Amino acid sequence: MHRLYVRIYLSVLGSLALFAMIAAATWHLFADTETFGPKPEFYVAAAEQLAPPANTASEELQKQLDHWHALSGYDLALFKPDGRLIAQATEDNEPFPKWSEVKPRRMDWHGPFAMHAVQLSDGRWLAVDRPRSARGLLSRFGWLAALLGIASAVGIASYPVVRRLTRGLEELQAGVEALGSGNLAARVSIKGRDEVARLAAKFNQSAARIEQLIQTNKQLLANASHELRSPLARLRMGIEGLRTAAPAGAQAEMVQNIHELDLLIEEILLASRLDSQTADQMHREPVDLGGLAAEECAQTGAEIAIPSAVSMMVQGDPRLLRRLIRNLLENARRYGGGSAIEVVLRRAGSGIEMDVLDRGPGVPEAERQRIFQPFFRLPGARERDGSVGLGLSLVQQIAHQHGGQVVCLARDGGGSCFRLSLPASTLQGH
Repeated sequence: MHRLYVRIYLSVLGSLALFAMIAAATWHLFADTETFGPKPEFYVAAAEQLAPPANTASEELQKQLDHWHALSGYDLALFKPDGRLIAQATEDNEPFPKWSEVKPRRMDWHGPFAMHAVQLSDGRWLAVDRPRSARGLLSRFGWLAALLGIASAVGIASYPVVRRLTRGLEELQAGVEALGSGNLAARVSIKGRDEVARLAAKFNQSAARIEQLIQTNKQLLANASHELRSPLARLRMGIEGLRTAAPAGAQAEMVQNIHELDLLIEEILLASRLDSQTADQMHREPVDLGGLAAEECAQTGAEIAIPSAVSMMVQGDPRLLRRLIRNLLENARRYGGGSAIEVVLRRAGSGIEMDVLDRGPGVPEAERQRIFQPFFRLPGARERDGSVGLGLSLVQQIAHQHGGQVVCLARDGGGSCFRLSLPASTLQGH
């Protein structure tokens, strides 16, 4: 058990059990009957007074034993010096224990539930025992039962306290994990006024502050990207007016720079929109992933393989899925070393997999996760062919929004394999 409340609760119970064992051992070793009860001589004298004389008639003897049995509630028996039973008075007239059981108990004063056997001056034995109804396990181990009862009561009473304390910690842990996974709206409930409640309140304040800062940053980024569109449009118009005066090389470079800025702004705006919406807020409809891939492959000249008579329907936003496929194909074109690009679709269990393959230099294993980070480029790579470093980051965001994932793998024989996995549509007819 790794839960905190279980460990704390077991520690409490373990401490109680240890206390019970120490208390029992101490009581057993150091209890003194002379300190906690009358001396044995008292019992002998009392027995001499209570026991009927040896010459008492049998009926009178039995009547007196029944009388003392009724007053004391204990079973009584008289034995001859040789151990033969003379008379007895027991609960429900049950047989008194045999002499073989009585004799070892003579003068045994230890313990509140022990059988006592006292020898009278005339040689007879007066034996006193508990009634049969009190000879159960609880009576034999009364001290242990009492301690276990106390431990059980404390354990039952302490469980709600321990559970309440650790439940607050568990809720706080869940809130921290949710915030760490990207759920900026994660908050925890505040119960009570203890340290855990104050910690939960501080967490909520911190989470609210983080959410506000990130939302402000996203809004600022989106607004700045949007505002950049206007000066870019004016630059493009100005370049059109300079076509006849500027050298051809300068015109081409300016056009390329504006194209890259325009692409960067477009991808930043898309990334901001994806960050600001959850998967539940995304528009969804049945989409033929195979059809989208075929259309994009036709525009880029990539080869595509789709199994016939197999549904490639998914639930999602067709515009975003098209952008995902386009970015994967564009990435393969840029870094595939001019090799042919292949796209393979197939069903994989309850989902669909799409591989985009090339024969380029590949991606080192240590960098296959980092290439999906925004603006990350492999060591030695340079900006070329309009790359702004956001394409694969958008691919991963879109895949996650659709409940899927994308990974970079090494291709047999050299090159790269970007594998997209998406859940297949569960709608009837798809």
